[in-house]
Amino acid sequence: MRDRPLVAWFAVGCAGIAILPWYALADSIFSSGWLVRGFTGENAPLWWQAWAHGRAWLWPVAALLVACIAWPPRAGGSRRRQANALIVFAAAGFVFTLGQGFAIGPRGWSVDAAAAWFGPITTGQPGMGTGAAMALASFAMLFSLGLARRGAFKGDGFVAGSVVSVTLAVALFTFFPVVRILASAFEDTAGAWSAGAFAQRAFTGKIWGLGCLGGGTRCGVAWNTLALALACATACTALGLAFALIVTRSAFRYKRALRVLSVLPIITPPFVIGLGLILLFGRSGLVNQFLELAFGVVPTRWIYGFQGVLLAQVFAFTPIAFLVLIGVVEGVSPTMEEAAQTLRADRWATFTTVSLPLMRPGLANAFLISFIESIADFGNPIVLGGNFGVLSTEVFFSVVGAQLDQGRAATLGLILLGFALAAFFLQRRALGRRVYTALSGKGDAGLPTPLPDAARRACYAVALPWAALTIVIYAMALAGGFVETWGRDYTPTLRHYVKAFGVEWGAHGLLWTGAAWNSFWTTVRLSAIAAPLTAALGILAAWLITRQRFVGRSAFEFGTMLSFAIPGTVIGVSYILAFNVPPLEITGTAIILVVCNVFRNMPVGVRAGMASMSQIDASLDEASGTLGARGWTTLRTILLPLLRPAIVAALVYSFVRAMTTLSAVIFLVSAEYEWATTYIINRVVNGDYGVAIAYSSVLIVLMVVVIALIGWLVGERRLGRRGAAAPGRGVGQLGGSAA
Repeated sequence: MRDRPLVAWFAVGCAGIAILPWYALADSIFSSGWLVRGFTGENAPLWWQAWAHGRAWLWPVAALLVACIAWPPRAGGSRRRQANALIVFAAAGFVFTLGQGFAIGPRGWSVDAAAAWFGPITTGQPGMGTGAAMALASFAMLFSLGLARRGAFKGDGFVAGSVVSVTLAVALFTFFPVVRILASAFEDTAGAWSAGAFAQRAFTGKIWGLGCLGGGTRCGVAWNTLALALACATACTALGLAFALIVTRSAFRYKRALRVLSVLPIITPPFVIGLGLILLFGRSGLVNQFLELAFGVVPTRWIYGFQGVLLAQVFAFTPIAFLVLIGVVEGVSPTMEEAAQTLRADRWATFTTVSLPLMRPGLANAFLISFIESIADFGNPIVLGGNFGVLSTEVFFSVVGAQLDQGRAATLGLILLGFALAAFFLQRRALGRRVYTALSGKGDAGLPTPLPDAARRACYAVALPWAALTIVIYAMALAGGFVETWGRDYTPTLRHYVKAFGVEWGAHGLLWTGAAWNSFWTTVRLSAIAAPLTAALGILAAWLITRQRFVGRSAFEFGTMLSFAIPGTVIGVSYILAFNVPPLEITGTAIILVVCNVFRNMPVGVRAGMASMSQIDASLDEASGTLGARGWTTLRTILLPLLRPAIVAALVYSFVRAMTTLSAVIFLVSAEYEWATTYIINRVVNGDYGVAIAYSSVLIVLMVVVIALIGWLVGERRLGRRGAAAPGRGVGQLGGSAA
């Protein structure tokens, strides 16, 4: 039992117990302040806290860690019996460490019954810190090693550790905060549990009413949300497929420009698309003014309502479908297409009977993600909804409105979860047990078949006008940053850019005088930290779901999608409730912003990875295992090079969504850690549209550069020979090539 992984994780736990501060510090662990001050207060490790500060309840943590490595060899008997001992002590250590943190707070016992059982205690404890986190990680990994030694996960320690790590992370940062707020849906005004209170909130005419079908003016917000999501998911999937086919399977000359345009909405703060649509199609927009002057058409407010929100959502979420679909389209085996043509199938028959069916996993995943994005969207409905209410805006008004009804917000969140759960299972049923393998260990020496003329013309007819409209909308919106006051004074100026991002040279060097620099650097730094973590966690979870078989795999898969189905406003409030008090007291820190972005955006990496892995023959994994490679070696050397499109999709999406997120972080930002989008919204509220648009344009330029850099760093995926002049040659995923 005393092998290297066991000793290594035991050493990690020892460092957390004997060296590092057990409790959270006022400043960063990377500062030297806690070392200079010595073992005082929260700076002390566990053993000093227990011995010198009277926190004797911490001693069992150290005892259980020592037992993990000392007891199993004494258990004797078979290797299985020793593994059982390791599992028991590691699980007990993890549960006890986490349990004592919840049971004892700053003022003593957090649970009244505990005082009666164990007696009062004279001192409390603050939130857990770095030492406690390392001890918990040590117990979790020792537990996974015990499972592997017992024969679980085919004895692969890396697979066992990955399943345990992802499960605990999702449970802690997704299930725990969501359950914390959703539990309030079943509480009455006095805080007591009541099913009647939930029924009273959930089954109302404002939520489920069908007045619009009987001649009334409005339907319930639940029906509005469902209709909008279905229309949005259908349109986004169709547009995303059209863009992906043009980029990968046509001879279109401006593929790179089209690729940039197709992803432009996703790298835009929520404010810009809504403003551009209003300036173009609003009552005083250019289109309405032109129609009135040219044809005498009376301007209307048609942009506000279902059609306006749908238009904005399709602009916003089509890039997500495109990012998911492009890797799937590239992964369709050219050899299969050539085989169909050898059997005298024309290009249309080949496309409809071979290529399109092999894209089915990507289409289903793109539809699912677009559907969930639509029901959870907050920014577009709040700007363009008018009298058209949806569940996400109702959640927001329940939390921050005059009613301040947390129970109602939680009830609406449960309804959203029901919609997401239904979409999840319908997607699984649609795919069924069919096999979509397109890449095998034999290699691929074919050339991709060009699109049939009819399909090519249809893609052009759908995608190119949409791209042109994208250019017009952005030109309208971003022009506001270069004029004094939009709508009144169109004098050209750079004043707004200087105000936001001014730089001066002073006596002590370069001075960042612009008002937006603090939020800008904070957003860039924390988004850069969150993006690789999100991508790594998403791809790892996708690999576990598609390549491993273990108990609870379906629940594991749904857990990775849970945060995607909850509106950002609910996520933000739930994080405040869950992490504003010990033992996990991280509200107001950079950690909570990084964690929120990682687990909010992880599902796209999961779905993109699953769509790509469904096309890679499992025989590659089996061949690697036959040659003696373990899970980590197979993942690193065989699968990751073939998953580059999915990796790029996860990296790009997680970075740009972290940069442009609003609803989830609006409750979590602080004076020290202000986010770019919250700064923009504050400028909009104050009527400073010029600075808001100038800031948005800077973010757009930055993210275009970052997308190109990510594509270049990740590189390309080679499936076989590709002629440079072949019309079907694909262009790299957002900057690299994936031929």
